[in-house]
Amino acid sequence: MPCASRGIFFRTITIMRVKKLTNLDVRGKRVFIRADLNVPQDDAGNIVEDTRIRASIPSIQYCLDHGAAVMVTSHLGRPTEGEVSADDTLMPVAVRLGQLLGKPVHLVPDWVDGGFEVAPGEIVLLENCRCNKGEKKDNEELARKMAALCDIYVNDAFGTAHRAEATTHGMARFAPVACAGMLMGAEIDALSKATENPARPLVAIVGGAKVSTKLTILKTLAEKVDQLIVGGGIANTFLLASGKRIGESLAEPELVKEAQAIMDMMKERGAEVPLPTDVVVADEVSALARANRIPVDEVAPHDRILDVGPKSAVRLADIIAHAGTIVWNGPVGVFEHNQFAGGTKMLASAIAHSEAFTIAGGGDTLAAIAKFNIAQDVGYISTGGGAFLEFMEGKKLPAIAALEERYNG
Repeated sequence: MPCASRGIFFRTITIMRVKKLTNLDVRGKRVFIRADLNVPQDDAGNIVEDTRIRASIPSIQYCLDHGAAVMVTSHLGRPTEGEVSADDTLMPVAVRLGQLLGKPVHLVPDWVDGGFEVAPGEIVLLENCRCNKGEKKDNEELARKMAALCDIYVNDAFGTAHRAEATTHGMARFAPVACAGMLMGAEIDALSKATENPARPLVAIVGGAKVSTKLTILKTLAEKVDQLIVGGGIANTFLLASGKRIGESLAEPELVKEAQAIMDMMKERGAEVPLPTDVVVADEVSALARANRIPVDEVAPHDRILDVGPKSAVRLADIIAHAGTIVWNGPVGVFEHNQFAGGTKMLASAIAHSEAFTIAGGGDTLAAIAKFNIAQDVGYISTGGGAFLEFMEGKKLPAIAALEERYNG
C-alpha cells in the first residue's frame, strides 16, 4: 500500500490548551452551560431522536453532583430573533432533559436580564438562545449581559464551535471563567489525535452528493492522507474525471478538473484515490428499484450509480483493515435503501473490526453507524457536522479559539 510521508500532519502540531470543566471547583457556583440540544422533532413537536440531549448529560450531571447552580441553553432550529414561536421553544427539550436527569427542569422564557432563581443542585433551561436579538451577530452587549449571569461559563456545544455567536464565542470572552465541557473536551482530544500526529496509514472516507460542498476538505485531505476513499455523487464526479461513463448518475461535470487535480495531487505523493471497478446501478432511486451489479465500464446511458459493487467494497475493506487512523465522513452509497447499502455496510463492518483509531462525523455517517449497529466499535463519534469538517480542514474554530484565549485567565 502506498504511504505518504510520516512527517506530514493536518496542521502544525500545537497543544490545544483549554480549561476543562472537570478540573474546576464548581460547588456553590452559578454555572452557565452552552449545550447543543438542537434535536429533530416531528410535526407535533415530539422529539424523534435525542442523541444530542443524551450527549449533554455528563457535564450537566457533573455540575449538579458537585453542588453547582446550573443554567443550560441551546439553539433549536432557525428562529427569527426577538420571537419565540411554538416551533422554536425548548419546552420539549426541557421535558426530555428532566426525564433523563430524573428531576424537574424549569424552562425560563426571558432570561438575558436575569431575574430568575436557581439554587445549588438545581437546573434551569434557558429558552432558545437564538431567539435573543444579537445572538447570531455575536453582539458584545448581549454577550456581556449573559456572561454576568454566571461564575463559570461552559461551552459543551462542539456542533456550533465553527460559529462566532454570543453564546458560543462572546460569553467565553467576558465570563469570569470559561472552560470546555466534557463533550467539547472529548471532541477536541479525539480530533487532535486524528489530525495532529495520526497513526499511519491514514485513510479518509468522504461520501456525499456533491464535490462542491466538500471541495475544501477533499483538497486538505489530498495533501495529508495515504488513501482517500470517495463515495456517492462525489465518487461519480471522480469517475467522470477518470474517463468513465456514468449514465444519469448524480455528478458535477463542472468540477471534473478539480477532481482530477485531487487525484494528481495524491498520485504525486505516492497516495491514491481508489475508484470503484464495479458498481450497483438502477434506473431510479427508490425502495422498489431493481439493483444491478455491473463492471464500471458497462454503465449504460440511463443507469444511475447508487453504490459501489461487491469487488470494490472488498477492496475498500482491505484498505481499512490495514489503516492506522480512519477519518469517516459520509457513506459510499444510497444506504437508506437496502439494495444500495452493501458498500456502506461492508465499509462499516471493516471499520468495526479494524484496530485503527476511527473518528466519524456528519449526519449521514451517524445514520449509517446506527443502521449497521457499530457505534460501540468506532473510536470516537463526533457530534459536529460543519464543525467536524472545518476542524479537519485545519481551520481555527471561533468557539475553541475563545476558550484557548482564556486558558490563563
